[in-house]
Amino acid sequence: MVQFAAELRELRRAAGGPSYRDLAARAHYSVATLSSAAAGQRLPSLEVTRGYVGACGGDVERWEAFWHTTAAAVALAEDPADDAAPPPDQDDSPYPGLASFGSRHSRFFFGRERVVEQLRRRLTDQRFIALFGASGAGKSSVLDAGLSPYLRAEDRAVITLTPGVRPLEELAVRLAGHGATTPGRLLEELRADPGNLHLLLRQIVAEEPGRDEVILIVDQFEELFTLCSRREERDHFIEALLLAARAENSACRIVLGVRADFYARCIAHAALARTLDAAMVTLGPMDSEELHRAICRPAEAVGCRVEGRLLAYLIAQAQDSAGTLPLLSHALRETWRHRRGTLLTMDACRSAGSIEHALTRTAERFYQALSPRQREAARHLFLRLVTVGEGIEYSKCRIDRSELPPDPGTVAIVERATAERLITVDGQHLDLTHEALIRWWPRLGGWLAEGRELLRTRRQLTEAAATWAHLEQDPGALLRGARLEAARPLARAEEAGLTAREREFLEASLAAKSADRTAANRRERLRRLLIAASAVLLAISLATSVLAMHADREATAQRDEAVAHNASTAATALARRSPGLATQIALAAYRLQPSQYSRDALLSTLMSTWTAHRAEMYAMDISPDGGILATAGWDRTVRLWDLRTARYPRRTAVLTGHRDAVYAVAMHPHRPVLASAGADGSLILWDITDPYWPHRLATLRTHMKTVRALAFSPSGQTLVSAGSDGNVVLWNTRSVSKPVRGVSLPGHQDEVRSVAFSADGRLLASAGGGDERVILWDTTSPAHPVERADWQAHSTTALSVAFNPRTGVLATSGGGDRPVKLWRVAGTHHPVLLAALDGPTDVVGSVAFSPDGRLLTAGSDDRTARIWRVPPHGWPRREAVLTGFSTAVLGLRFTPDGKQVVTGVFDGTTHTLPADFGQALAHACSYAGQPLTHEQWRRYLNKVSYRQPC
Repeated sequence: MVQFAAELRELRRAAGGPSYRDLAARAHYSVATLSSAAAGQRLPSLEVTRGYVGACGGDVERWEAFWHTTAAAVALAEDPADDAAPPPDQDDSPYPGLASFGSRHSRFFFGRERVVEQLRRRLTDQRFIALFGASGAGKSSVLDAGLSPYLRAEDRAVITLTPGVRPLEELAVRLAGHGATTPGRLLEELRADPGNLHLLLRQIVAEEPGRDEVILIVDQFEELFTLCSRREERDHFIEALLLAARAENSACRIVLGVRADFYARCIAHAALARTLDAAMVTLGPMDSEELHRAICRPAEAVGCRVEGRLLAYLIAQAQDSAGTLPLLSHALRETWRHRRGTLLTMDACRSAGSIEHALTRTAERFYQALSPRQREAARHLFLRLVTVGEGIEYSKCRIDRSELPPDPGTVAIVERATAERLITVDGQHLDLTHEALIRWWPRLGGWLAEGRELLRTRRQLTEAAATWAHLEQDPGALLRGARLEAARPLARAEEAGLTAREREFLEASLAAKSADRTAANRRERLRRLLIAASAVLLAISLATSVLAMHADREATAQRDEAVAHNASTAATALARRSPGLATQIALAAYRLQPSQYSRDALLSTLMSTWTAHRAEMYAMDISPDGGILATAGWDRTVRLWDLRTARYPRRTAVLTGHRDAVYAVAMHPHRPVLASAGADGSLILWDITDPYWPHRLATLRTHMKTVRALAFSPSGQTLVSAGSDGNVVLWNTRSVSKPVRGVSLPGHQDEVRSVAFSADGRLLASAGGGDERVILWDTTSPAHPVERADWQAHSTTALSVAFNPRTGVLATSGGGDRPVKLWRVAGTHHPVLLAALDGPTDVVGSVAFSPDGRLLTAGSDDRTARIWRVPPHGWPRREAVLTGFSTAVLGLRFTPDGKQVVTGVFDGTTHTLPADFGQALAHACSYAGQPLTHEQWRRYLNKVSYRQPC
């Protein structure tokens, strides 16, 4: 409101600063009215604003939009819930607004008579029909205000329900009263046998003389897929409906109301798909005649009329667009509020905000209700739904669902925008409900103004990426030349909002250009070398020729080294999307030049990969028998995986119970018990005796905001938790179903990021994150721990601790030039630094030893996983560096038998690799895919003679 007044004053100044007396003569408003409009104490009326702007020579239409936006913001600030509740003077309105027509509005429901009649005829001939229509097309109105009143007028029994979260329970509640039974008993019967619904309906009909059937209307049938998470209950519900309708002595007729974009989900059920073949009725947009009735007849029913100009405007806005019907009703409802007498006029519609401004207010309310992360996702979504014209115009753009990230957050935003009628979903396609949103929603306009060229370039990138994917990632479809240079900034712009496919396509294009440049430079260097060698051969004697031959061999060796290095790099980049090809390339490079780099690249391609979480993953642990892997992450779940087939692990269960991200998991050393904790401050113990049906043993409050670390003692009788408050808490877990909180160990000035026990359980180490310190505790008596040592282990941060199970040496990791260090801590109060290891170029968040203590692993934020061999005496030496990860590595764990190493990555992926690297390299051909073609060989190993590695 203050900004609005300031803009009015600026408009007056730009007009030459006329006096308010002059403005009053031009605008036909008093001096006091105009001066108070620019004072900023309250928002002036729309009419006063028009007069003020017109007197100053401003753009009246633009200022109308500005006024409506400001009015919406003021209303939201004064009462955020104002839009949700209808004003008291609207109870007599013949238009329901954004809500659907209910049974109490049936006398005002017009325009869909043809569809209602079609449903009535089909229902006479068939016992099962389904009404399909786009979001906002008016399916619920047709069923509630059109079909249901007609059927009840014929004295037919009509029962209406929506599936909700528990469809069988909803069915039991709605039918129990008609069948002289209780909802609980009926629910048990429906779960036991879906055919009991048919028997109940026959009983209802038998107890009501004069009726031979029940009409069961299931509206919003898509809730069966969006709200009901149990597939068994969903299948029972569908089966019950089908059995009741198809029985020879059926006592019911069934009508479904389904959103069109859920057709694919419906036909995934075989029996329902067969039934829908002859049961579908489609609900499309209204034509002009139907719109005329829908607009005028409700007003006529209460003795009012619609002005011709208003009627023409509304029909033009709503024709051929099913999704705008709620917006049309909303605009008419607001116009009804601003009517004068019995006439609904265009001026009243403008004062109410018309369709465009009603949509703007709804859009802003939708946006303000989102979290910061959701707002960013919503911005990318709406920008994808707009295309940039050749001039300065924008228009809405119909997109495919495949253009959107498949994460649950984006799906939820689409559902909310659809519910608010901002987006129309039709099958696999999404579209803006109305193009007026582009012009009249200032926030969307601001987004478009900020990134017009970026938006145009991204649309071109989207289309090119789709073509590339359609051609099975043909290298010839990659961007080249000027188009690639135009798209290059998108790779660095966080606000670009690229999908995984688009980013992969752009990175492949950039990598191809880099490879072309490298190959050209290599050819140029080789050409110059050959010219020099030729000159020498022509100028010198036989002895010089011998030297030239030696130089040629050196050049060949250098060439082979360069080719092997480049091929190894390309192989790790290909590993995720084409593992077989990546292994063939890496194996060829290793055979050509068996260096440490090519060996590491080959090992990286031999990892088997699967997605454990669709969001960030934070922790993992392996059961003592090596059969179960537990992973946890941002999606608030803990997931269990069967590791008995290491290359193809299978998920056995998803544990839900935490209300926020899960940061830590720990396996009991002797019992099938798993502990988990995270950002909600709770600690949960799970019984995983049957990994397919785990259950909760205990839920504990740790009294800290976030738990970052968990560890069981080797005996399993003590569990340690630590986190945001800087304390380390010991729990007595002799009874895993009733753990008892023990002592709390203070000492850290920052949140504790890691805890670990020594192999004999006498020592407990903790790493204090930002305070850079590691504290060592003597826990010989868990009830009375004693601090043994406290020292600064790293220069920037201390993130992880781990004991060698054989020697008792403590490994720590964090930041600084030497992010991994080994300490002798046994028998001393002053730890002695044994080794400081370099290699990682970023902080190391996790260290771990192999079961035999001979290998040390480190997961780093530089997207590498490093493994050192640790001799009993002497300096550790590098064993392998695994690469090709898309994000930071959260950690590595060995299976208890030491045969497999499991790597977890923050992007939610998990990787397994045989721990015997020599054996893995020897059997690399068994993991490789199809042999390299000549074309592939020329692309990745140019200038080297073709020879199959396997």
